[in-house]
Amino acid sequence: MPTVWQRISTAPAGRRTAWSLLTGWLLVAVCAVMFTNLGEVETNDVSSWLPAAAESTRALELATAEFPAAEPDQLLLVYARDGGLTDADRAAATADATALAALAAGPVPEPVPSRDGAALLLAVPLSPAQAAEEAIGPVLAQVRQAQADGLPAGLGAWVTGGPAAGADFDAAFDSLDTTLLAVTVGVVAVLLLLTYRSPVLLLIPLFAVGVASRLAEWLVQLGAEHLGLVVNGASAGILTVLVFGAGTDYALLLISRYREELTRHADHRHAMRLALRHSLPAIIASAVTVILALLTLLAAGLNSTRGLGPVAALGILSALLAMTTLLPALLVICGRRVFWPLIPVARTGPAPARRPGPWARTAAFVARRHRPIWILTALALAALSLGATTLTTGVRQSESFTSKPDSVRGFEALAAHYPAGSGDPTELYANTRHADAVAAAVRALPGVAEVGPAEPSAAGGWTRLRIVLADPPSSDGAEQTVLRLRETAREADPSALVGGATAQELDQNTTMDADLRLIIPLILVVVLGVLIVLLRALVAPLLLLGSVLLSFGAALGASALVFHAVGFPAIDRSVLLHGFLFLVALGVDYTIFLMTRAREERAALGHHQGMSHALAVTGGVITSAGVVLAATFAVLSLMPIVFMMQVGILVGLGVLLDTFVVRTLLVPALIHHTGPRTWWPSHP
Repeated sequence: MPTVWQRISTAPAGRRTAWSLLTGWLLVAVCAVMFTNLGEVETNDVSSWLPAAAESTRALELATAEFPAAEPDQLLLVYARDGGLTDADRAAATADATALAALAAGPVPEPVPSRDGAALLLAVPLSPAQAAEEAIGPVLAQVRQAQADGLPAGLGAWVTGGPAAGADFDAAFDSLDTTLLAVTVGVVAVLLLLTYRSPVLLLIPLFAVGVASRLAEWLVQLGAEHLGLVVNGASAGILTVLVFGAGTDYALLLISRYREELTRHADHRHAMRLALRHSLPAIIASAVTVILALLTLLAAGLNSTRGLGPVAALGILSALLAMTTLLPALLVICGRRVFWPLIPVARTGPAPARRPGPWARTAAFVARRHRPIWILTALALAALSLGATTLTTGVRQSESFTSKPDSVRGFEALAAHYPAGSGDPTELYANTRHADAVAAAVRALPGVAEVGPAEPSAAGGWTRLRIVLADPPSSDGAEQTVLRLRETAREADPSALVGGATAQELDQNTTMDADLRLIIPLILVVVLGVLIVLLRALVAPLLLLGSVLLSFGAALGASALVFHAVGFPAIDRSVLLHGFLFLVALGVDYTIFLMTRAREERAALGHHQGMSHALAVTGGVITSAGVVLAATFAVLSLMPIVFMMQVGILVGLGVLLDTFVVRTLLVPALIHHTGPRTWWPSHP
């Protein structure tokens, strides 16, 4: 008699329940389309990326509370000419100051010449309304047009400053919303068509995963509106890729088992019940592994990292629900004809003898030569891991784009002709009673180029000092100066806080280092625990975890070679954490698919033959799933943000290594070599 679990899990195969599920999902899809606009809750401001308890975060909060009418945001117009400015250059900059006076929120001062006589700096103050995210784009367009009009030939001119940099960053993330979705859908569609060679079957999983994506966005938006979930452009982009990649993987696994059962049973509903019964444990285990690994990010100190965990987990949950209920219901409703023109036919007699396929031959080869295969494969992966030693960590804000926008070139021109930190001064907040002593102490510090005039808060209790650093913002030298500023300021005033862009990046890096030390072990514990429960063994999970770690090291080493080749050898620390998370959580999926089938087959065929048969029958579908997931993550490499590009390359290469090397050669060879002890302490 079917258990409650069997009845629930096979419900999509029922005649009535299939139509009920389809109706319910269509209602969900309509609601998700009508009520979802994820862009409304996305925030790419500084606070969404900062660690909650860091000193720079507290400085930002203090500035907001105590200096509401502080000096307005400024656009910085930089003019530079190699060999020195001409009279025409100076006249053009002065004319721009006059032309922009009507746009500015306050007086536009005369352009400030650099000491080397090769550059001019023009500051254009903006009101808070003009500097707001939704308004800065048109303002920038006006300023850049005014700067370009009448520009003398050979004079370099750029618009930079905080609002301009923020606008360039937002524009880069805005391009993710449409471009990323379109390219991802195109890639998945092509790969599904190549896999199934059926125009009808292509559309069904694509529709199901599209519904899952909209559901995920709806859930994330509700979480942001009612639960304070932090969503930024990076997490929104990763959400799209993750849902399409994981959802398509689940579809491939289910459809493969369904087609296999259709060749044995005439009733396609019965075939779907069996397909669900056999494939759901692996799919659910895979999804649970990823969800639990993602939720470990809630322990992170960085706001952006902590926010990604539940956002991505909701994406995986949506993919799991849609691909295990909506997809099978659609397949059952359409019947066998969904596979047209290659419609599977149920066999009425014994299966005809066929030559072994490529995966059967691969499985036999691994079984015969398992010892040298796992040794050589492990050594090759270890050797590839050495490439990671060529990587350096630490990416400045100006290095965050794959191509330099106008604001970055402007910052570089400022650093070349003015004190390096003049474009983005560090901010020091001190109790007004100690402000003079703090100013005197920090003025004498090495690395401090200039200390601006004191600015008391509205209530008078706090004083702000703007400090221009001698080194470029976010550089190692600037970060060391910030550390000296904090130590020296606190000696004069224990309540003093140091903020600004360089301090924020320093705190981000420090927090990310702590997150790496905390989150990586948590992810490993989660994955190991799921594998132990799923396989009911201890030896196999340890072997699999070791293979995953080796695979990540090889992926990082291979990616380092690519990063050097494309001109971005330095990586942000968050790339390491995100890459490890997705590669371990997603890469272990293919091993889960393989090992659950091996466990199923060993009862009838024995350990060695069961392992070989599992590799033979799952090889094609797991390879297809791996290629799809790698391709969807590789889409991120086309994005204009270096962080996204590097995560896409790292995860894409890692998934391919997992698919073609670890799951195909290393894991099966290890399992053959270990023998029945693999399943200890359980018994066959």
